[in-house]
Amino acid sequence: MKNKKITYDSVGISSAKNKNEMGGIGEYLKTSDKNVLNGLGQFASLYDFNARAKELGIKDPLLVLKMEEPGTKQLLATQYGYSESIGHDVVNHIVNDILVMGGVGVALLDCIVRGSENDKSTLELVKGFSDACKINDFPLVGGEVSIQPGVMEKNSYVLSAALAGIVDRSRVIDGSKMQVGDKILAVASNGLHTNGYTLARKLLEIKFDKNFLEQIMKPHLTYYPALKNLLDKNQITGMAHITGGGMKGNLARIMGKDLSAEIDLDKLQILPIFEDIQKRSNLSDEEMLKTFNCGVGLLVVAPEKHIDKISEHISKFHNCYLIGEITERQNETVIYRGNLK
Repeated sequence: MKNKKITYDSVGISSAKNKNEMGGIGEYLKTSDKNVLNGLGQFASLYDFNARAKELGIKDPLLVLKMEEPGTKQLLATQYGYSESIGHDVVNHIVNDILVMGGVGVALLDCIVRGSENDKSTLELVKGFSDACKINDFPLVGGEVSIQPGVMEKNSYVLSAALAGIVDRSRVIDGSKMQVGDKILAVASNGLHTNGYTLARKLLEIKFDKNFLEQIMKPHLTYYPALKNLLDKNQITGMAHITGGGMKGNLARIMGKDLSAEIDLDKLQILPIFEDIQKRSNLSDEEMLKTFNCGVGLLVVAPEKHIDKISEHISKFHNCYLIGEITERQNETVIYRGNLK
């Protein structure tokens, strides 16, 4: 008796399919950016970094490099059909991480690892990545779609992306220019963004609520459109993207050893979704501030003489308000004053 033939098709991988053209992925890698020097099908992507630096008026360019993934929010995206939306989450998160250092993106690579083939869902994911890249003014130049049956569950996927950005050495924003008296602006989030989802998923599991699901699945905001025209003015002395660890944990990452930051919690404009989460979970105010952004997606630090114009500009895009100031060094790096309302 002959042994049964075992093929790639029989173990879950289509050998006949052209992976580069799967589901029309190539359509989402088309770009008008002349600095992208080759297209789909090559072993790697070529990008004219020097030409892009000249276009941006950057004389002493530095690369700003960052890799990111959307955390457990992608599990909800898989379960409830937010495949396109989750691509925006990954891209916008990573854009904000290089933006707070004064950087702007030039090219992004995505990575999609799946437990089984699913052309429709894969196409939605790539479209989400591609559309988010366009909003942030850089191309999706390539990436990887890897089907790994047996390693992952059949209908699951894991996402990540790597962004190459650029900044002029003279325009780097790392907190080193912050001084006593600088003011701190809070720029509003639209919800959880991409942090706190292990807890949020548990709350949804205990009691499913469609409105709650819709609120927590809002895509992570990008702050690039609001900030891009301020980066070359050398007025902002520090920025913090508020992710895991909240305002205190993330602002502390850019604080100099001789400075502290005071945040007035009485001024914090908390979004209703966080009030809902606190009621459902019974978390303390301290735990809420550490786990979630609580309505603040970005903190911007600048000298008092510039703060009104900066606030006026950002307010054209997002709710923006004064929430604190930089002081001489105290017992803690970041100090909360007042109480949540």
